[in-house]
Amino acid sequence: MFSGPYMIYIVLTGIFSLIGAAVSNRLRSKFAHYSKIPLSNGMSGRDVAQAMLDAYGIGDVQITQGQGFLTDHYNPLKKTVTLSPEVYNGRNISAAAVAAHECGHAVQHAKSYAWLKLRSAIVPVVQFAARAQQVLLLFAIGSISMGGGQTLLLITIAAFAITTAFSLITLPVEFDASKRALAWLESSNITRGAEQEGAKDALWWAAMTYVVAALSSLVILIWLILRYMGSRD
Repeated sequence: MFSGPYMIYIVLTGIFSLIGAAVSNRLRSKFAHYSKIPLSNGMSGRDVAQAMLDAYGIGDVQITQGQGFLTDHYNPLKKTVTLSPEVYNGRNISAAAVAAHECGHAVQHAKSYAWLKLRSAIVPVVQFAARAQQVLLLFAIGSISMGGGQTLLLITIAAFAITTAFSLITLPVEFDASKRALAWLESSNITRGAEQEGAKDALWWAAMTYVVAALSSLVILIWLILRYMGSRD
């Protein structure tokens, strides 16, 4: 059977996995719903992305079509906005919202948005910490259960602190990109009335996926710190 620390970890991760799955399903539902509502101007996601980049005078960012569902992202190193097929070719509210959001990141990059610069700068360290933390965690919890492993647990906490910081830094980056996207969509009359409200709703649920991830990481980090403090008594 699982020991106390393992059980607590399983319960915590299980709870946030369920919450994350619920939010993710809600996002997919919203995306599917607004994908059925065409834009009155008939623009595709690619058209929206290009129009937003042009509006901000950004000429060095390439728009490409990726693969998969909701795999849209902006790569600051390659300066590419990659849109999933549904967004790239879609002529609906969801496509417009997602395309504008990803271009919001390109605008952040062009304007040297501080939180984006910070997030990009720590990516290599975060990638290493993320690969190491799960293995470290299993060994650390096992060692604590046997009355030792404080040093290993401290190293695990450091790894989780790095990935948690990244998750928290991601929040202002994502919310700001959505804010920029929605402001531009409205000011340019790309989305109007109910279309604008739909775009806002879709992007809000997309942001919630990042909120859940950040909260999950923060809770596990706090629990690890408490375990470390308790192991020293």
